[in-house]
Amino acid sequence: MAIGHEVRAYRKKLGLTVTDLAAATGMSVGMLSKIENGNISPSLTTLQVLSKALGVPLTAFFRRFEEPRNATFVKAGEGLNIERRGTRAGHQYSLLGHIDNNSSGVTVEPYLITLTTESDVFPTFQHEGMEFLYMLEGEVIYRHADKLYPMNPGDSLFFDADAPHGPEVLVRLPARYLSIISYPHRRTTGD
Repeated sequence: MAIGHEVRAYRKKLGLTVTDLAAATGMSVGMLSKIENGNISPSLTTLQVLSKALGVPLTAFFRRFEEPRNATFVKAGEGLNIERRGTRAGHQYSLLGHIDNNSSGVTVEPYLITLTTESDVFPTFQHEGMEFLYMLEGEVIYRHADKLYPMNPGDSLFFDADAPHGPEVLVRLPARYLSIISYPHRRTTGD
């Protein structure tokens, strides 16, 4: 099924119809449809014919199986405490996971943020990407741009992080919430 998915993806990338690919390979439309839908497993000879017609190496149909797929598991209370802009205001940031070099094109940073009586409100944060907050404990009034949101356990807020945002009023402490920030991978060049 996964190989069929790859065949379909390469065919569509080239803007070919199933009929076009059938004509280029000498296969029937029905046979190609069965391959793409995962109803049959193509032979190595068939895959060679398809790779030539699609202009990709035979190994291209298997690349997704070769790429490592990473996961991060963090036991309760074992997140990595890190320094962020709010740290100096007494906000505790615990990074709950991180995957380098993923194939999605997106970086995601999940944090558990704890605010205590030693925490100050911080003027505002602003950064690229999107952010999702999920309130676990306590109560804060959270600012996003020119709006204020009273957040209690179970409440969530999803927003464009490029606008000024942050806890405006610490109503009931300790307060804990999940903050999940996502943004496009930063491409590095050899310049």
